[in-house]
Amino acid sequence: MSSLTYAQAAAQGIWNSQVDEIGYIPSVTVAPVIDHLVELDGGNNGRSSHVNPLSREEEAVGVIGALPLAGKFGAVVMQDNGFGNNITALTTFSISYHLPMLIFANTRGSLGEYNSMIHSVSQPAPDLLRRLGLPVIELDRRSSAQDWEDTVSEAGNHAKMTYRPVIVLGSFWNTDGKVA
Repeated sequence: MSSLTYAQAAAQGIWNSQVDEIGYIPSVTVAPVIDHLVELDGGNNGRSSHVNPLSREEEAVGVIGALPLAGKFGAVVMQDNGFGNNITALTTFSISYHLPMLIFANTRGSLGEYNSMIHSVSQPAPDLLRRLGLPVIELDRRSSAQDWEDTVSEAGNHAKMTYRPVIVLGSFWNTDGKVA
């Protein structure tokens, strides 16, 4: 049994789903996942040609969502509070045109959350996404890191099989607020 952290497991699961490109919205909460994605891609000095920052969540849906039009598949890594920004892009572009993509979003507002306003955005996100017809898989520390890796990988495969975005929400905060 490996001693993967949740962030490492999420990164490995993303690569296991055979992504061609990964876009991310920079944030301290997803930085551990990004670091491992770059490392797994053989990046030098924290850089990778396949793991790239994007400025906003709706831009990520547009850029990564367009990859299937070129016969490629991609993933987005972000915080769940960013769904407030990309709902229109997800519904009018990705869902409407049957464009698969894997979205891994770190959840906010759970144990160890330091930002008191984040609950108003993050708490309703899973239900809102489901009401829009998006598959949402939720992971937390009750599952092993190996389960995270397997689930994230399968979510990517499911996106490709169903021609739609699939969202994995991962809560990997410890009760002391530190990323696991």
